[in-house]
Amino acid sequence: MTRVVVNRVLLGVVGVLLLGVGVLVLLGGLDLYRWAGVHPPGWWPLTSPGRPVLSASSRGRWVSSTWWWPTVIGGLVVLVAGMVWWLVAQLRRTGLQSIAVPTPGVSGLRLRVGARALEEAMETRTVVLPEVERVGVRLVRAPRHPRLRGAVRLTPGGDPVALVEHFEDGPRADACGSLGLPELPADLRIRVLQAAPAEPRHRWPRRRRRQSRVI
Repeated sequence: MTRVVVNRVLLGVVGVLLLGVGVLVLLGGLDLYRWAGVHPPGWWPLTSPGRPVLSASSRGRWVSSTWWWPTVIGGLVVLVAGMVWWLVAQLRRTGLQSIAVPTPGVSGLRLRVGARALEEAMETRTVVLPEVERVGVRLVRAPRHPRLRGAVRLTPGGDPVALVEHFEDGPRADACGSLGLPELPADLRIRVLQAAPAEPRHRWPRRRRRQSRVI
């Protein structure tokens, strides 16, 4: 599961929960339960504008227990830590801005290539391959060397095996040579489009032949 999918699922779940709680609080604060003649569940405390969210009995039920405050503080710490971790993960960029290119034999020279320029060059080299309809390439960080992530969409009837061979011998090999890297790990996702089904021809119903009777 990618980070984008996880973000969307988490944001969707949190949004639905907050929306539901907000609607319930709004209904109780505006006294819409009484006007609409709706009886909320017995466990829901906010049923009228004059009632607090937590009653006095609910607020003082567990305060005298020894485990109450450690549990509340620990839960809040875990919640805040999780939110901070999620925020840092969003701010951290997995894509590369530039890549250092080795310059053997030249001292004091530091050469860097823009990652987007290399990605566009690889996309241009890949889209001209046979049966390729659309391609997207991105360079991401990796522990040792940059890693390549690509998504290729083939025309109906395309051959993924042939595409991988062309990609290895062409765009990927050129990128390794340009960056001076012995290897460039790649994750390639290939999707083959399905051919549109042929529209069935409309056949007119056959007329039944009248059988003549001989008397």
